[in-house]
Amino acid sequence: MSGIIVNNVARASGTIAATPGGLDWSTAVVTGSTVTVEAGRGYFINTTSNACTVTLPASPEVGDQIVLADYARTWATNAVTLDSNGNNFQGNPDTYTVDYDTVGQSLNIVYADSTKGWLPVSDDAVADVGVAPLTQRGIFAYGTTGSRVSMSNLLGSNGVIGTDVTGVGTARNILAASNYGGDKAIFGFGSSGDGFTAITNLVTNQGVIGTDVTGVGTTRANLAAASYGGDKAIFGFGNGGSETAVSNLVSSSGVVASDTSGVGSARERLAAASYGGDKAAFAFGRKAGVDTNIKSLVSNVGVISADVSGVGTARKFLAASSYGEDKGIFAYGNTGSDVSLKNLLSNTGVIASDVSGVGTAREKLGASSYGGDKAAFAYGSNTGGNLSVKNLVSNSGVVAANVTGVGTARETIAAANYSYSA
Repeated sequence: MSGIIVNNVARASGTIAATPGGLDWSTAVVTGSTVTVEAGRGYFINTTSNACTVTLPASPEVGDQIVLADYARTWATNAVTLDSNGNNFQGNPDTYTVDYDTVGQSLNIVYADSTKGWLPVSDDAVADVGVAPLTQRGIFAYGTTGSRVSMSNLLGSNGVIGTDVTGVGTARNILAASNYGGDKAIFGFGSSGDGFTAITNLVTNQGVIGTDVTGVGTTRANLAAASYGGDKAIFGFGNGGSETAVSNLVSSSGVVASDTSGVGSARERLAAASYGGDKAAFAFGRKAGVDTNIKSLVSNVGVISADVSGVGTARKFLAASSYGEDKGIFAYGNTGSDVSLKNLLSNTGVIASDVSGVGTAREKLGASSYGGDKAAFAYGSNTGGNLSVKNLVSNSGVVAANVTGVGTARETIAAANYSYSA
């Protein structure tokens, strides 16, 4: 007698998990838009007519195994999306989107533990890991009305800015802010009544600003910040008595690292935006007392590159945000007079030439993404004084006309995106 000896994983309950060859294959081909699957089974998924969301077991045990197969070789047309039902998938939380969209693909997954969750044993396309969900909301905070404030205004997923919320933390202006941790935000540095500071304030995924955290790094203002690496942030450049190129990385848990010696020209009054899903760009600003349009790209591990000759009108006190899921936009600012120019940032980090602006020319404003793929510029000032006007940006980078603002008019504000929930 001959046979094949295989390894079987013992579950926590004491039962033995089936190997792929021993799985109980469902005889009914799945054709619906949803299906809930069971451990120890295999399923043929036919997406000829529609995409299919596969809901995994809610309470899996170590060694539980499931196999899915592309029955009609149509997953590239209508993908299979995995709903991990509250559990992790490859270490990413259930909020991540996990799509399989390759022709003829098959997927064999095993539940490892609560940390990593479900892991592909084989998936014919190992690169198909989870995609982070898009943030839906934004927050504008701090600034000056003539005196420094710590108030904030939340930006909804519909692009509507809420009324003033009494602030937490030290009132300050000319600070910077960024998303971090996927769905949270951080405000940092700036100028208070006692001079430059390095304090930070974390923002929860509900838009609640935390109390002051003692700062790390060079105290400075007129810097910029952006997210990178999918869940981290970087503060860079600024002025702490003189222009600097130092940067400070922020971990996925909101911890600010000590100074990193700068690469590129020391400068201030610049802006920054993320692009390409995991990278960032610092651009424009003021260098040695002269307006500039130079750009410094940030890799997905937080390394700032050398100067890149700029495209677009040199200016300062502008704002920037991501939009369209993987692109960025730099807009407004001051060239000696206030402008409403915009420059789009591609998903490969290329800044486009000037586009004549829409809306009130102004400077010292803030910008944040919202609704997953759009952006909003708001507040700022011009020769007429402080403003609360807002301009929404579509997911194709088109800036809309003025919307009368909500909240206290102010300038030298900062803004960032947060929250996966609309």
